[in-house]
Amino acid sequence: MNIEPIHNESDYLAARKQVSALVDLDPPRFSPEGDRLAILGLMVQAYEAEHYPLDPPDPIEAIKFRMDQQGLKPKDMEPMIGRRSRVYEVLNGKRKLTMAMVWKLHTGLGIPAESLIRQAA
Repeated sequence: MNIEPIHNESDYLAARKQVSALVDLDPPRFSPEGDRLAILGLMVQAYEAEHYPLDPPDPIEAIKFRMDQQGLKPKDMEPMIGRRSRVYEVLNGKRKLTMAMVWKLHTGLGIPAESLIRQAA
């Protein structure tokens, strides 16, 4: 198996093209093609993490996203945020999250605490 490291954007694009072709083949795990896909995938992932880092989402957007995922309404957020008026204030960016809210949202909805304590842009 001849795999070259990813040194630049050109190498990255070539590796992505190989990964895409291998994904289309859907090789079995531990086969030569499966091993190649695993290694190239890790290399592409590492390159992307270094050159295209993703910032955590805005806290309010993270909450709204999770609400949408789980089909939750503002009234469902009351145990974690407080009265319905407070829920709307938080969701509209008029009130900041408290640490108690962050903890309840983290434990109740599984939103990473890092995303909830991040300052809004």
